[in-house]
Amino acid sequence: MKELIQNETIRKTVFIILAAICLTPLVSSPIALALGFGLAVFIGNPFEQHLHRYIHLLLQVSIVGLGFGLKLDEALQAGKTGFFLTVVSIFTVMVLGYFLGKVFKLEKKLSYLISAGTAICGGSAIAAVSPIIKPGTKEISLGLAIVFTLNSIALFIYPAVGHLLQLSQEQFGLWCAVGIHDTSSVVGAAGKYGNEALKIATTVKLARALWIIPVSVITMFIFKNKESKIKIPWFIGWFILAILLNTYFPLFDGFSSSVVTSLAKSGLNLTLFFIGSTLSTQTLKTIGIKPLAAAVILWIVISVGSLLYIISQ
Repeated sequence: MKELIQNETIRKTVFIILAAICLTPLVSSPIALALGFGLAVFIGNPFEQHLHRYIHLLLQVSIVGLGFGLKLDEALQAGKTGFFLTVVSIFTVMVLGYFLGKVFKLEKKLSYLISAGTAICGGSAIAAVSPIIKPGTKEISLGLAIVFTLNSIALFIYPAVGHLLQLSQEQFGLWCAVGIHDTSSVVGAAGKYGNEALKIATTVKLARALWIIPVSVITMFIFKNKESKIKIPWFIGWFILAILLNTYFPLFDGFSSSVVTSLAKSGLNLTLFFIGSTLSTQTLKTIGIKPLAAAVILWIVISVGSLLYIISQ
């Protein structure tokens, strides 16, 4: 079909129509991702060269918007609940990732990218440590492809498992924040499960994202590169400000905050559509069996381990 639709205008029109549909309540997060991937496979993405810079910006703006649906006490409670699990899971994944890299004889930098992406926050963590360890373009692309592929699978699997095990909103939100790599998929899966799960997942995941800072510092010493700058996720500060405004200023109560959070959820759906449209069969073919195997093992360990811990509490 991709060969049949060569007209650039038609391809752009289809892309815009699907993107607009993803902004409506008719499309859930997994469907938005699937639509993007389907477009990439069947007709190709006419805007692929320009999308990557907008994906991160749209995700950050949408996350800040979700802050207007949270109260400070809710955020503090969620952060407190997920702190121990966050610390243990990050340490476990980074150490296990090191040994799996040795077992599968992966390039040290590729192994580290996969471990950091799995341990903290997917593509954002890979983007943060890349300037420090200075991997090749192929290694960065491979790390991102693996992380986004597993994220896409998680977006469908997690809600199904959550319903099968009858997890509570709190349990599922915490599980998403720990077990799914990228923030976009965490929010997408939790949002599909319920509003309470979404609040907990978003807060815990962003608190987890702050671990980019200490991990980046440690990375400098591991790779003996003290001249690199640490990439701090400043948008989390705006998320916290949104929570404070929603907590202490009545202007942001009720209708105003619900409108903002609804727009934020639509923005996240669009983000997932964009992410799906950057994946393709060609991208997936670049993933080697060894790095994929290492990434899948890390993902299974963190998913199953965190789930067992959460259920046992």
